[in-house]
Amino acid sequence: MEMNGAESLVKTLLASDVDVCFANPGTSEMHFVAALDSHPDMRCILKLFEGGVTGAADGYFRMSGKVAATLLHLAPGFGNGYANVHNARKAHSGMLNVVGEHADYHLKYDAPLKGDIQGVTESVSDWVRVTADALSVAADGAASVRAARSGNGRIATLVLPANTAWEQAEGTVAPLPPVALHRPRPSQIKAAADALRLPGAILMLGGAALHGDGAQTAGRIADRTGCRLMADLFVPRIERGAGAVAIERLGYPVLDNVEILKGVKHMVLCGTGQPVAFFAYPGKPSTPEPADCRILDLCGPEMDLIWTLEALEEELGAGICVPTLLPLDLPELPEGKMDIVKIGEAIAALLPESAIVVDESITASQHLQIPTLTARRHDWLHNPGGAIGACLPLAVGAAVACPDRKVIAPTGDGSAMYTLQSLWTMAREDLDVTVIVFANRGYQILRGELANVGVQQVGRNAERMFNVEAPVLDWVALAKGHGVEAERVDDIEGFIAAFRAGLDRAGPYLIQVEC
Repeated sequence: MEMNGAESLVKTLLASDVDVCFANPGTSEMHFVAALDSHPDMRCILKLFEGGVTGAADGYFRMSGKVAATLLHLAPGFGNGYANVHNARKAHSGMLNVVGEHADYHLKYDAPLKGDIQGVTESVSDWVRVTADALSVAADGAASVRAARSGNGRIATLVLPANTAWEQAEGTVAPLPPVALHRPRPSQIKAAADALRLPGAILMLGGAALHGDGAQTAGRIADRTGCRLMADLFVPRIERGAGAVAIERLGYPVLDNVEILKGVKHMVLCGTGQPVAFFAYPGKPSTPEPADCRILDLCGPEMDLIWTLEALEEELGAGICVPTLLPLDLPELPEGKMDIVKIGEAIAALLPESAIVVDESITASQHLQIPTLTARRHDWLHNPGGAIGACLPLAVGAAVACPDRKVIAPTGDGSAMYTLQSLWTMAREDLDVTVIVFANRGYQILRGELANVGVQQVGRNAERMFNVEAPVLDWVALAKGHGVEAERVDDIEGFIAAFRAGLDRAGPYLIQVEC
């Protein structure tokens, strides 16, 4: 049976178990669109902005462990999605970007949408390939899936010139075997085990060590050795709440982290890198550990983390140990005047079992995290890449990956404006997401950052760059304009009622919190 390059790619992706495509296509991708249309077993989800496309693929991988495809239009389309590709790379998420390009013979004419597609893709991708001809498309597709799954999740980008999509191809390519994950040497396992037995030792965790079986194994190691379990603040995913393994977290201010790590003599890294301050500040350190702390880089994020933890457990004889688990300790529903602390308490009291919290609430985040630590069991997703506008797309991807779980998406109003088009996708796909927008009328974190670098006076220009007032953003109108029911609340009783309403309904809902 004759097929073109685009059809061979879709068939190859499906054969490789890539069956979700977040898309924002253009003219150069029309043959790929036609091929997707002829394969209804591929779920295609339209996003109205490319930053939403890439962010959704990130959230989908974090909660499912599966690679999704994205469909992007030429260099400018990938450029629009760049920030959330960056966030996904920092989260070590697997993502396969299919980027349309002009037909190869058309490039010499410098058409309006021609751009440096390799420059923009290679700067944030771990693997990039420009398909040479239609006969190579299927093989390149299989290779791109393999690349995206390697190293526990990487960014793979396949550039598809338009003529390679429409010209005749020969067939599909079977899935390629996975790339073997590197493992520490036995001597490194022993050295790490010896270090964890010593006073002042911490096991610094990331990736799959922060949820599921990996966290349980880490908990048994801590019980055996007495070491502290620690994680960064902005981790891609961590399991929290009753029954989850108790793992300490670093904070945001670097001097707070200096205090948290005071007295630490031995730091074993497992699934993560050395802790580092989000930014440099005059007179403050870039890394928070003591100067005499010995750091053992046992297992990087791209290595075989689960095997490493199990090897450590065996070396220590920790298999019979019992991890320290978080208790169920729900606060009372608050009353009186509304503030961020009470909102955190209300969320903690009402958070349902197995919820997924996608947090980009920025300055409000700490007040949500503290009371929910001992709520009902849930997963918490952060933005380790720091490029704002991640929350709403991540929530879309998480909801697509886990349709049987409630997704809660607290976000600042400034960051939500970057990708508010995701509300439309939530409505179209009827995704079970409750969005909480903290309408504090600006980029509040920047006020603190200005002080952190020693500037105390805030003048007219700085103020106008920090606030989003005049006009005021109306999130109820914005949500309804995208097809999502919404309400505004300005007291704690109203928030509790609105949050309960969001939890009780199966589709998307938005709450604008005046704060």
